Amino acid sequence: MTDMNKQILKLAIPSIVSNITVPLLGLVDLAIVGHLGSTAYIGAIAIGTMMFNIIYWAFGFLRMGTGGLVAQAYGKQNREEIGKLLIRSLSVAFGIALFLLLFQYPIQWVTFHLVESSTEVAIYAQIYFRICIWGAPATLGLYCFAGWFIGMQNARIPMFIAISQNIINIIGSLCFVYLFHWGIQGVAAATLTAQYSGILLAIFFWRRKYSNLQQFIRIKKSFSSPDMKQFFSVNSDIFFRTLCLITVTTFFTVTGARQGDLILAVNTLLMQLFTLFSYFMDGFAYAGEAMSGRFIGSKDRPALQKTIRALFCWGGMLALFFTLLYGFGGKAILHLLTNDKNVVDTSGTYYFWVLAIPFAGFAAFLWDGIYIGTTHTRKMLYTMIIAAVLFFAVYYSLTKSIGNHALWAAFIVYLFSRGVLQSFWSRFFLKENR
Repeated sequence: MTDMNKQILKLAIPSIVSNITVPLLGLVDLAIVGHLGSTAYIGAIAIGTMMFNIIYWAFGFLRMGTGGLVAQAYGKQNREEIGKLLIRSLSVAFGIALFLLLFQYPIQWVTFHLVESSTEVAIYAQIYFRICIWGAPATLGLYCFAGWFIGMQNARIPMFIAISQNIINIIGSLCFVYLFHWGIQGVAAATLTAQYSGILLAIFFWRRKYSNLQQFIRIKKSFSSPDMKQFFSVNSDIFFRTLCLITVTTFFTVTGARQGDLILAVNTLLMQLFTLFSYFMDGFAYAGEAMSGRFIGSKDRPALQKTIRALFCWGGMLALFFTLLYGFGGKAILHLLTNDKNVVDTSGTYYFWVLAIPFAGFAAFLWDGIYIGTTHTRKMLYTMIIAAVLFFAVYYSLTKSIGNHALWAAFIVYLFSRGVLQSFWSRFFLKENR
């Protein structure tokens, strides 16, 4: 195995492990509240988790933007800039967290008016929200640290933190719910405990491994006008790109729900297979982000080109693997996710769309990482806007004739067009001299 492939796997594998811990934690929380004697608890956790996923997802630029900029500073061996970027990112994160805490009641009101649920579920979901919202400073701060570590070519520390957080959350949930009998408050308290444990661990690892950078940190210089302008330019592009992504994903779910409980269940089930694929592809996207940023910073064009070729080889192999996995093991996977025969049988009608996902989507994941690492985020935003427009155009032009198939056709076009457009634009920025 070449050194380039080793570097990619060294970054990708820990990131994949970190990604996979996320749904495992959700399953444990659901299993715990599922034994509390009321289905309202399950609904409350589902709604509360969805709310925070949307809120925090919108601010994912704190991880992605920080990672790309730090990777370039790392490539330049600019220690002062590396330190300033952490201060800059954390300051923005804590500012956003303060906003969320100050306006938590309006945010809660708007969210719960958009999500329809029973009175009992709404009450429990509000309890969960009011406790977990106080974890915003820790969660957003940890986004900054995760991006910073990845930019420093270190994906192991975020992996250790993610695993530790999940263990703390699981132990906390079991103790608070079954020993202290706190009910859903116990699940929320465990989540809050894990969030602050995570950022404390990040600070611990930073001080242990990177304390030598403290001497280069200049807090006043961290907020100079040109630096802040670049920081906000990159991150605003990623923010609006994420809003487009959220719009498409939310529309997909809401439109499925309008077609009845069965179609909603089918779409949700099949989308889990896309999510599983995305956890693996995101790992390689993070590797692309870290390494492309590093080689842009060091002005090593041959290494950048070699990285991109290696990433697409891995992406192609993963796409082939998941296509074969879903093709030969599809029904078995669906039966693992549900024992509802009607849902599984109906899923078969739409299953061929799942088989198209890996090859339609792998390029978009990889290019996202490369565009973020090279900080060509404006082009990434443009491709996302065009892809989102195509998504809605395809859906509304086909929905009357093919129903739910139109939703899946639109989703495949959305994934594929992102990859195609980014591939086209990459030919120009890869030739630029920086």
